[in-house]
Amino acid sequence: MKNRNLEFVILSLILLFTLSSCQSDKAVETVIKIKIDSSYLQKTLVELGSDKYLGRMPGTASEPLTINFIRDQFKAMGVQAGNKDSYFQEVPLVTVTAAPEEQIAVKGTKGIVDLTFKKDYVTSTQRVQEEVVVENSELVFCGFGIVAPEYGWNDYEGIDMKGKTAVVFVNDPGYYSEDSTLFKGNTMTYYGRWTYKFEEAARQGADGVLVIHEKGAAGYPWFVVQSSWTGGLQSLQTPDDGQSRCAIEGWISASAASKLFTNSIVPGKNMIKQASSKEFKPIPMGLTYDHKMEISTKKQLSNNVIGIIPGTERADEYVIYTAHWDHIGIGPVVNGDSIYNGALDNASGMATFMSIAKAFSQSKTAPKRSIVFLAVTAEEQGLLGSEWYAKNPIYPLEKTIANLNKDGANVHGSMKDLTITGFGHSEMDELAATEAKKQGRYILADQEPHKGKFFRSDHFNFAKVGVPAFYAGGTYDHRVHGKEYAKSKVKEYTQANYHQPSDEYTDDWDLTGAVEDAQLYYNLGYRLAEEAIYPQWKEGSEFRNARKLKD
Repeated sequence: MKNRNLEFVILSLILLFTLSSCQSDKAVETVIKIKIDSSYLQKTLVELGSDKYLGRMPGTASEPLTINFIRDQFKAMGVQAGNKDSYFQEVPLVTVTAAPEEQIAVKGTKGIVDLTFKKDYVTSTQRVQEEVVVENSELVFCGFGIVAPEYGWNDYEGIDMKGKTAVVFVNDPGYYSEDSTLFKGNTMTYYGRWTYKFEEAARQGADGVLVIHEKGAAGYPWFVVQSSWTGGLQSLQTPDDGQSRCAIEGWISASAASKLFTNSIVPGKNMIKQASSKEFKPIPMGLTYDHKMEISTKKQLSNNVIGIIPGTERADEYVIYTAHWDHIGIGPVVNGDSIYNGALDNASGMATFMSIAKAFSQSKTAPKRSIVFLAVTAEEQGLLGSEWYAKNPIYPLEKTIANLNKDGANVHGSMKDLTITGFGHSEMDELAATEAKKQGRYILADQEPHKGKFFRSDHFNFAKVGVPAFYAGGTYDHRVHGKEYAKSKVKEYTQANYHQPSDEYTDDWDLTGAVEDAQLYYNLGYRLAEEAIYPQWKEGSEFRNARKLKD
């Protein structure tokens, strides 16, 4: 009798669990049937990408226009203020505008090499002072400018960099090697990013650092350097006013670097091959230079915009969506146009982000976990708004389940693929694959891993502090026109429109793919909010140790 009673209890529990599970699944599926408003996405993209916003440069007159538009949209949707009673989080920035000398005379035993500003080099500084002067600084070839103990690598071994300027290659050794075990082979690590190289040279006490640009290794042509590293450059305010940074931070073109190596005392010809060996040691080039920059600085407060839909059951756990609202403002005139609208980068990402917020706001029932919408500032200046949030989080990072970031949208039509930038890092891959399959799509890893895209948008700052981060979109396999067509569109944008005034909305943009991606992001975020799942970092990810694995 006791056994029968026990069997009855067990069967009842199983039935109850099954019914509740089915009801839970039904609830999730019902909510996911809410469709992204395609007309709203297009309307928002056209608005933010228009000349009215003057390129959305933080700290300029266009900032209030932009952030107030986002705030007002949140209010209209019913998305609550995300920073207590405010929709804004202040981000302290400093704008440093450097006026470098028009020429640098690099002196050596073989003569003088004259380099011309913008044509051959671009230099700036993060030091908040009236001028920067470097005199008789010795150029030292420091390979890739990397110190990576886990790879047994030290490009600064045995040298005191005080009074010297490091000359380093962009990217990391794996890019130039057929050895997939050298760093991560063709996949750029953070050591390959220019941001890291500037940081490491400063840690080494160098006067300056010059990164050798090469289009393939950098992932963008020289004109992007010219437009993005000249004029007013922003950084986060620091207690020491940037004095811990190198006095000179800059780039030199591949042709200028070739002239320097030819005029130097560096032995051999294949510098990349030399630098790609663990046995490499820094090599004084027998060259010196003087350089002066007049500096004007302005400290200001910019703003992240933040809204929240509070959860009903696990309100103290958060799924956070991000997109950056900024672009690079007014710049050099190109074909009669000086407004860098950033319609694709990132008015389209913001339009996707806002349409997802609208979809969540239309649900009859709030999700179990809280959904946070964070529109960040100053991404184009070095991911500054997301860096500030990661260092000063409004919601606990250890309670932040995942970050879903959107930077740019697919404006060329529906795609079969969902390309995940940073594929292989976390269990977000498998969760996204499930949602992609429902749309008749398949997962692709980043097809240009050497460009280091995982480190070039705001999800990276969440990854650095241990929050599983997701960044994806349809990119490489057009449902109608195929793979070559899709690839040509990626190439066309990078070569002609990236960080140029020509990045403008046009009526021939096909936003069906953008809507499809927005729907996937919405579906994925809702599942994260509804289900008791905790995506983890995978073995081999450099971000795994940033957060203790949840039992």
